[in-house]
Parts: sequence; structure tokens; C-alpha cells
Amino acid sequence: MSQDPIIDYLAQSRDVLQAAIEEPGFSATIAAIADRVGVALAGGNKLMLAGNGGSAADAQHIAGEFLSRLNYDRAPAAAIALTTDSSVMTAIGNDYGYERLFERQVRGLGRPGDVLIGISTSGRSPNILRAIDAARGAGLVTIGFTGRTGGDMPGRCDLCLRVPSDATPLIQQVHITAGHIVCGLVEERLFPRTLKPRGSVAAEG
Repeated sequence: MSQDPIIDYLAQSRDVLQAAIEEPGFSATIAAIADRVGVALAGGNKLMLAGNGGSAADAQHIAGEFLSRLNYDRAPAAAIALTTDSSVMTAIGNDYGYERLFERQVRGLGRPGDVLIGISTSGRSPNILRAIDAARGAGLVTIGFTGRTGGDMPGRCDLCLRVPSDATPLIQQVHITAGHIVCGLVEERLFPRTLKPRGSVAAEG
């Protein structure tokens, strides 16, 4: 089997990350997102995340990093993915329609000062847009993770992170990278490490 497609895809991944590094405002948006999430969690609020398909997996992945841990042991941070309760999802989908899947949960679980991260590579997923609108109306901080154009998300969100790509798999890769960065920054802010890791040169020297 030729390795050319593998090298080509890895090169595309590298190029998208490099474009993100060079994109004016991209890193500043991540920093602003981390700040808003950190303020919310420090104030006793929670982070909610929603997405479809691969973006649902990203929502769950990021929630897990907050609630469990990312880089080191610390207290849990309040985060919930709105994609995991099959009874809730099928009830809402059956009774109200798939487009209201996350909106209904935001209305029931969201409180002023909470944060909603809606993930949609196209920026046009109806159930994500409805969730963002519901969150905004309820006094939540609204954050979007999307692709190059942003679709219909930027005007609805307090902060919108747009990955400089139109390819869904590549956008998703940068979304999870950004999620890790946000979680890491919040982790350091809320639960600063007081001891140097074992085995470090400084600790052993």
C-alpha cells in the first residue's frame, strides 16, 4: 500500500494548524474563551457542550477533560455534554423534534452565568443554533466552535472560534486541540500546581 495518502493527510493537518497559528485573532479567541470559562467555573457556574456526530464526541471528550482531569490531579470542574443521555435525547427528539434536542436541555439545565459551547463544523446545524439562541436568551455565555466561514454562528455567539479550513475532519482536529488548550488554561488558573512534578530536573537538582 502506498504511503502517499497518509503523508498527504498528515501534511494537510500540519497546514491547517499552521494556518491557525498565523490567523489573526485565532489564539486570542482561544484565550478569551478560556477566560470566560474560567470565570464561570470559579463563580460556581458550569460548562455545557453540544454537537452532532464527531462534534458530539468532541463535546463529550472536552467535558471529560474538565470533569476528570487533563494534565494533573485536581478537583473536578463542572462540565456536562448534552449528547449522552439516550432517554432524554430520544424523548425530546420524539416529542419535540431533533432540532430542539439541545435547546430543550439548555432551557432546563442552563442558568445565568453558565457557558454553552456549541460545536458545528458548518456553523449551520439547526439544533446547535437553536441551543445557542436559547442560551443567549437565558443569560448564558455563548461560544461557537466552527469552520472557516462560521455559517450562521458568529452573530449568535459571544465568542466564535473559526478554524481556517472547509474540511470537516480537519476542522474537528483543531476543535479538539483548542478544547485541550482551553481546558489546560482553565486547569492552571483554577487549580494551580504548587509542587513541581516528580522526576523534573528542578525537583531532582
